[in-house]
Amino acid sequence: MDIMSFLGYFFGILVVLFGILWTDQGIAMANLDNFWDVNSVIITIGGVIVALMISYPLDFFAKIPKHLKIVFFPTKYDPQEYIAQIVEFATEARINGLLSLESKLETTEDPFLKSSMMLVVDAVDPEKVKSLLETELSYLDERHANDRAFYDMGAAFGPAFGMIGTLMGLINLLKQLDDASKVAPAMALALVTTFYGSVLANMIFMPISAKLKIRHDEEYLCKTIVAEGVQSIQAGDNPRFIGEKLNQLLPGYLLQRDRSDDKMP
Repeated sequence: MDIMSFLGYFFGILVVLFGILWTDQGIAMANLDNFWDVNSVIITIGGVIVALMISYPLDFFAKIPKHLKIVFFPTKYDPQEYIAQIVEFATEARINGLLSLESKLETTEDPFLKSSMMLVVDAVDPEKVKSLLETELSYLDERHANDRAFYDMGAAFGPAFGMIGTLMGLINLLKQLDDASKVAPAMALALVTTFYGSVLANMIFMPISAKLKIRHDEEYLCKTIVAEGVQSIQAGDNPRFIGEKLNQLLPGYLLQRDRSDDKMP
């Protein structure tokens, strides 16, 4: 479970409610009525959904529950664990040969690692192995980028439809200028749609896209480690050299963290 995602949305809602309800005299629950309008909800949220329906096929909407699960309950990708497993496979292959890895791979949970290593065990040509792994990584990158683009587009549509609703409200406002008592309430109502659009973009769509990018980077790094490690095992490289080589793929903050852990008593 990603506690930061839960806390982020929890405190985000609190911040918005605090801004709406807090006054010099304390909390005014009546202020909530000023930020609720059915027409504005339909224009903003409905407009965003319709625009996304026009822009993307049904498959993208069907992936939303999966993406929310990735945001709040992500699969853990630990690059150090992958490096350790690759080095273990390399040591086994160096001592007992590549065929000895077949029994170890039966208990391997990661399907990409298992299928990649099986290519080596089955003595597939190194160039074909390299091509297959690069294609898999390229497909992963493209697929995840397309998924994030769905939410990026929603973040763009939110303020746009909020502005459309505001313009519609201003048009109705201008028709009531002869009645001064209706000008201020109508103006406030016109701005509610912009508020809805901004909340949709900045509290829902953009954070989901950003978190999916982080999840992608974690998965992509581990699969890159697997691809490089598998090719090194096939080339017969020394396990220690493979470990050092794969550690060079880690981001600086991970290397720094590992070095700090090594210094701890």
